[in-house]
Amino acid sequence: MKKIVMVVCFLFVAGTISAQKYYTKTGETDFKASVDAFEPVEAKSNSTTAILKVDSGDLAALLFMKSFHFKVALMEEHFNENYMDSDKFPKATFKGKLKDFSMSDVSATAKEYKLSGTLTVRGKDRAIETTAMISKDGDKVIIKSFFTVKPQDFDIEIPSIVRDKIAKEINVTLNYELVEKK
Repeated sequence: MKKIVMVVCFLFVAGTISAQKYYTKTGETDFKASVDAFEPVEAKSNSTTAILKVDSGDLAALLFMKSFHFKVALMEEHFNENYMDSDKFPKATFKGKLKDFSMSDVSATAKEYKLSGTLTVRGKDRAIETTAMISKDGDKVIIKSFFTVKPQDFDIEIPSIVRDKIAKEINVTLNYELVEKK
């Protein structure tokens, strides 16, 4: 009987540890597509949902395109209606993995991990290979990353009249503060 109780307790503890996840619903995702000498083309979303599975290093994120906000309202309107077709393709997702991730290695000092996965925008998938800096601040796990994409990777057509005002590569910056999901 003691053995059965110990095995059940072990399985319960192991299941709890392996199921440990950190998440946020207020992750920050920024992009910049600015060209010098023209008005800045940049936007920010403060409502990215992201989840990190501690046992596997799996990282997933979801954001709604209309959550990006620009300084100029007209840019935001053009972004959603003309470029992203946000009513037809309302969200972007990322599903990836942190290579050799171990929660026991995460501390106040940021550590670099390779991050690879698939970014889906406008129904088009693109492989992403980058790095992520991960640290801990109290009970929060901080994830910061940066990568570039090209509009044509996602079949985004830039009209010739504004083509020179938008960068050929778009810089995407991620800044997530995740808390343990209980």
